[in-house]
Amino acid sequence: MSDLVFYTNPQSRGQIVRWMLEEVGAPYRTEILDYATTLKGDAYRAINPMMKIPAIVHDGKVVTEVAAICAYLADAFPDAGLAPALTDRADYYRYLFFAAGPLEMTFSLKAIQYEPPADKQRMFGHGNEALVFEALDRMLGDRDYVTGTFSAADLYLASELGFMMRFGMITGSPTLQAYVARCTDRDAYRRGQQLDTEAAEAMKAAVPA
Repeated sequence: MSDLVFYTNPQSRGQIVRWMLEEVGAPYRTEILDYATTLKGDAYRAINPMMKIPAIVHDGKVVTEVAAICAYLADAFPDAGLAPALTDRADYYRYLFFAAGPLEMTFSLKAIQYEPPADKQRMFGHGNEALVFEALDRMLGDRDYVTGTFSAADLYLASELGFMMRFGMITGSPTLQAYVARCTDRDAYRRGQQLDTEAAEAMKAAVPA
């Protein structure tokens, strides 16, 4: 059994990695961190000095940043079939890091209700919100999945889009809505959601009245 530890909070982007771990199917241990206490403690700061979640430790190696964790797990557990062959990864990397770059920037700025001024948009690496979603509609318009079959790139991209739809940040075009629905119609996604729901409920129950 490999030594795989998952550090998360159920109300965080750790939900993406939880889904990835359930897709991979390897045994793992979950360490739930509280934002006000254990996330800032010395033990976790030794793993991630940024005090951000999620993170994994696999066979003694630390991996942080959601896109990096997804890519790492796809490579570490190739039998799960979550990454294409090395000779066919152009789209895989392109879409995975589009989600980690322009889409994540759009997500963050929208969460704080900030739109960069037109003369400053080129400094933000994503242009503007409209451009990002127009690009995604074009990029996904003629394909079911990024590389033809479901991969870690789809998992990450659909998670980011799904978060934005779930919290009312975007409605999403019919193309994007169909893509998210297609990607999340998986047993591993449902298992991950259930595990995080149970973890959130346990945390809530543990708080003194």
